[in-house]
Amino acid sequence: MEVQQIIVLILFLAAAGFMGWRVWKTFDKRNAGGCAKGCGCATDKATSVKA
Repeated sequence: MEVQQIIVLILFLAAAGFMGWRVWKTFDKRNAGGCAKGCGCATDKATSVKA
């Protein structure tokens, strides 16, 4: 393999890994919060709103 092909392969694998990580974080329910960021900073709506 040429050096350029190895560099392209490494960049492709890094990009694919990043996209896989983002998809995993999207569907991971362990850190699910009430906001869309997925950081878990907001409280659960069911416990914070009591009528």
